[in-house]
Amino acid sequence: MHFTSEQHLDDGVLARDFTLGEIPGTLWTPASDAPLPLVLMAHNNGLPKADPRLVARARYTAARGFAVATIDAAGCGDRPRSAAAEQARAELRRAVQAGRPADELDELFESLVGPLVADAVPEWRATLDALLRLPDIGGPVGYSGGWAALGIRLAVAEPRIVAAGFFAGGYVPRAQREEAHRVTVPLLFLLQWDDEGNPRRRALDLFDAFGSKEKTLHANLGGHTGTPAFELEDGCRFLDRHLK
Repeated sequence: MHFTSEQHLDDGVLARDFTLGEIPGTLWTPASDAPLPLVLMAHNNGLPKADPRLVARARYTAARGFAVATIDAAGCGDRPRSAAAEQARAELRRAVQAGRPADELDELFESLVGPLVADAVPEWRATLDALLRLPDIGGPVGYSGGWAALGIRLAVAEPRIVAAGFFAGGYVPRAQREEAHRVTVPLLFLLQWDDEGNPRRRALDLFDAFGSKEKTLHANLGGHTGTPAFELEDGCRFLDRHLK
């Protein structure tokens, strides 16, 4: 892991860009005299790490006493895009513009999101290995993000993750829906009740499928981007309980 830049932000958080091989990422840390618990934070289906919503969540969470890290998925941000992924994105855009309902787009989403998850998991695990070798990070480790499919796969594959917060706004491929029962860590699941791109019944079925003995559903009225600001504070309280 090589740090390529750093910026001291006005909320007392240090933001450092890094590379791990070909993987670009960002690490946010508050000032601390002791090793910090770590939160892996991913945006929906690999949207770039510089997305303002992700950066705002990361800074807020870091200011609450956590190290927060994110990376760009393959084909996202400045990383090279594959021809297959670009074709899937183009077909998906055309289908959405044509007004096809969300539950008719499954195969297009499968062709895009499924490979993204498969490619992203080993990169996130390698990043976790590198982060936990840093002297200012000691764990435990949590996951928080809109990319629920990635979070499910990581929570199943990575025993170092001890709690997870998912947003229900992104498409979850069949493979991750089928292994949701293997997610057993404490879970906070956020659902926008009127999300135009995420059928409510599917999100509720996914919540039912999780195998966690401690799982909480927060459902709020509104569309995809209407998650209330107080959910960020509630999410940090959830992380406080399980990572500190």
